[in-house]
Amino acid sequence: MNFIPLGQRVLVQRVEEESTTPSGIIIPDNAKEKPLIGEVKAISKEVEEDGDIKVGDKVVFAKYSGTDINLEGEEYLVLNTDDILGILK
Repeated sequence: MNFIPLGQRVLVQRVEEESTTPSGIIIPDNAKEKPLIGEVKAISKEVEEDGDIKVGDKVVFAKYSGTDINLEGEEYLVLNTDDILGILK
């Protein structure tokens, strides 16, 4: 299934964080916050024309932003480009 965001939006899949601390303590899933870093999976035509964000970029986004959606059993987040704080290089 293809999902094409509309307006100034992008489709992002969260990047899972490590579940073990450097000292070896395992952090249970219910104690972890959702990661604020994700990989861009799809962009709208408007975002593509701007050229700032591309598919495959790793981005940092605001904590309480976007809309969670489920596509073919995978969880994604639809974000407005204003909610993206920066691109990780």
